[in-house]
Amino acid sequence: MTPLDFAARQRHSGNMEQKILVLDEGTTSTRAMLFAADGTMLGSAQQELTQHYPAPGRVEHDAREIWHRTLAGAREMVEKAGGAEHIAAIGITNQRETVVAWDKSTGEPLANALVWQDRRTADFCTDLRAAGHEAEVQRRTGLLLDPYFSGTKMRWLVENEPAVAAAAKAGTLALGTIESWLVFKLTGGAFISDASNASRTLLLPLDGAGFDPALCDLFGVPHGALAEVTDNIGELGMTLPELFGAPIPITGLAGDQQSATIGQGCLSPGETKATYGTGAFILANNGQDIPVSANRLLGTVLYQFDGQRTYALEGSVFVAGSLVQWLRDKLGLLGTASETETLARSIPDSGGVVIIPALSGLGAPHWQPEARGVIAGLSFSTGRAQIARAALEAMAHQTDDLARAFAADGAVWTSLKIDGGMSANDWMAQDIANILDLPVERPVFVETTALGAAMLAGVGAGLYSSLKEASAAMRGGLDRFAPDMSPEERSSRSARWQKALLAA
Repeated sequence: MTPLDFAARQRHSGNMEQKILVLDEGTTSTRAMLFAADGTMLGSAQQELTQHYPAPGRVEHDAREIWHRTLAGAREMVEKAGGAEHIAAIGITNQRETVVAWDKSTGEPLANALVWQDRRTADFCTDLRAAGHEAEVQRRTGLLLDPYFSGTKMRWLVENEPAVAAAAKAGTLALGTIESWLVFKLTGGAFISDASNASRTLLLPLDGAGFDPALCDLFGVPHGALAEVTDNIGELGMTLPELFGAPIPITGLAGDQQSATIGQGCLSPGETKATYGTGAFILANNGQDIPVSANRLLGTVLYQFDGQRTYALEGSVFVAGSLVQWLRDKLGLLGTASETETLARSIPDSGGVVIIPALSGLGAPHWQPEARGVIAGLSFSTGRAQIARAALEAMAHQTDDLARAFAADGAVWTSLKIDGGMSANDWMAQDIANILDLPVERPVFVETTALGAAMLAGVGAGLYSSLKEASAAMRGGLDRFAPDMSPEERSSRSARWQKALLAA
């Protein structure tokens, strides 16, 4: 059955009353979320993921844990829906760049997954830059030579994990991002990667249909271990009947930041969103034009439908919500993440404290993998409130750094749409508007990453004829924040931030 035939069947089968199951695979947790066709969230099941830090700069996940906890949440939501027959489709959105190595014959992981935050391949990236490869890699893939991206992680696994090397030699190795891993497990063997996730590997030319053998050779990745690159929308797979009692079509896939961009309704060129989760990621819709940056921003695939790609210009910040998590879990300065807003409001300013949250290096537009976090401006008057406020202020300053880079590339922002769990903090949302000196919009339903996956799946299942139609039906109301900071205070804050950056 072709995707168009499938869509027609769905539109004429009463499925508008059916539900969409979204699997939202984050860095710190996995969630299964149940949506009605109008975008109403009907239920959610969430479990935390164990973070493994075997050495400084190394971050790993257990792929088995991801699968088992995802499956448990999905089953809970299928039961809530009344059974698989009440679910029209599954959409998957995921932490990007994280790499899983598994054996295609057994379906079992061969090593821990290397998380997007992992920096162990920094030296290899430095060597490639020194050899003069970065300009050509950026021209072809839109990406820079940084350990953030998947390709160098894949090479490391092949070279350093004996089980991975053995599977590569036997021809049974699968290397994929999280959506590839989950689709493989859900379907019992389909091996695909959607174009948005594939564009984060350093192995997919932005104008190429599939992974490129020459790029694979450059990065030392066996081409035969990679998946087929597919659309983000369509009948992409069917779940095994025994998982949920009946097969359910998988009809939408996207990397989390692309999914959030879609969920924010950034469907026309120039529309821009920022997601504040574990990291912070800003994407501007670039239409069908392949993005080219002279300011160390990234070109990426926003989505692909019927073989046609829509692109985005992106700036990636590695540490956002994970800074608050670190203050809570490692330093014990916070009881809950939401406490930061109360603390920030309890004082007139940070007392000169500035935090550079380079706990896993600095991302765009700096791209300094060797940078480390800095807390500057400490004094005897510094307390929990000053540090918490400085942590939130760092989000605005990192966003402002990216706004300047986007503007230098000719993509000047006139407003910003924000989302993600951290954006629920009203104080932070206002501070971003103040530092940018721009209006900021936030949807009442801030989980736009999951909503974007629901929109993709809804179109793929034939519930809607286009993403614009899905957006009009599924997106809700907005909160708005207007800047109210004096130019003098904005300038003073920015100067302290730039000074502290030099120490990172």
